[in-house]
Amino acid sequence: MKQRPAFYPAQLNPTLTRFLQKVAPLLLRQRYQIELVLSTEANVQLATLRHSPCLLLCNHPTFNDPMVMFLFSAVVQRSFYYLAAHERFRGLAGWLFQRIGAYSIRRGQADRDSVVYTLKLLAQPDCKLVIFPEGGCSFQNDTVMPFRPGAIQMALQALTKQAKQGNRHDFYVVPLSLKYRYTGQMQPLIEQTLRRLEQALGVSHSGNFYDRLRVIAAILLQQFEQEYGIEPADADWNQRIRTLKAQILQQCEQRLNLTPAPDEPNRERVYRIQHAIENRYAAGVEGSNGVSVNGPEEWEEMRKSLTRVLNFDAIYDGYVAEKPTPERFLDTLVRLERSIFHIDQPPPKGPQQAFLRVGQPINLRDYLEDYEHNRAATIKTLTQQLQHKVQQNLDILSEATARDISW
Repeated sequence: MKQRPAFYPAQLNPTLTRFLQKVAPLLLRQRYQIELVLSTEANVQLATLRHSPCLLLCNHPTFNDPMVMFLFSAVVQRSFYYLAAHERFRGLAGWLFQRIGAYSIRRGQADRDSVVYTLKLLAQPDCKLVIFPEGGCSFQNDTVMPFRPGAIQMALQALTKQAKQGNRHDFYVVPLSLKYRYTGQMQPLIEQTLRRLEQALGVSHSGNFYDRLRVIAAILLQQFEQEYGIEPADADWNQRIRTLKAQILQQCEQRLNLTPAPDEPNRERVYRIQHAIENRYAAGVEGSNGVSVNGPEEWEEMRKSLTRVLNFDAIYDGYVAEKPTPERFLDTLVRLERSIFHIDQPPPKGPQQAFLRVGQPINLRDYLEDYEHNRAATIKTLTQQLQHKVQQNLDILSEATARDISW
């Protein structure tokens, strides 16, 4: 088997990108049923994005988000660069990603090639770089997962290097909030999806939508606990979900003889484990008890387990109840479909508007002095500030688009 490259650089083709920017709105509306709706905070000027180097940080609720950002690039009338997971660069789609400005990063390891490449991009006077700082899809339309500090750290590092060379200039970090809203009446589809899940689990449907959703979720949670050897507990669902994810990760780490990392974010542990599996799968290395982990069955077992952790990483009990919108119902139903039917990307549930709100840019040049005095504190403060702004604007979008459905 031909070994895949360790790094995929962007191979931006401006002519192809401009052509795709022109046809993308119609193409995405027809094929993916997505339409961009753009808004900005007061006094935000898109001209700032056109004429200044920018780092664009956006929440990441679905696999479709890079396509929405490409639509946004057409509005800004500039080419963007995109930091994307290494596994996305397969086949024709991967070839196309590179031509529109995407480049790879290997999650779960120190990807020096990607970091060096990012620092070079950030030093370009016309840089427009998109990074999803949550580190992966949340599969959740209304809440933001904790931002990773790497994007801000690399931007300040690049800007500091240029300042020492006598080139102090504006460099903006732009918080972007992305929220999807179904445009049709989704109750029939919710009913259809509930019935399909109930049939798969052998459950007779009764009660309102929310009652039926909880019955399905309860059965699936109990099945997972049995599969991973967790004794039934009287704890609330959130604690049970946390225990389940911790057990899955601990079992995978033990299987691979990795040092446990309970204090790391779940996603970072998943990516580290996936990286170890790839290396040991290729090398035929044995696990902690002399058990081979290089067979397809072992790989598939752990791959499925890690996918479950990512699938339910951001979920919490009460997500639907606190705002019973069609989007929150379907956020949760899609998660259940992915687990029960082993579908990575279920087809679109219906036409959607992708609401993208552009927040007030932060000029990193104003923070260079603070960064020189205390790098860690400055990175942490900016990262939290940007995460808060993205969530704040996401809340505004959620309130503006909310349509509670009848249970």
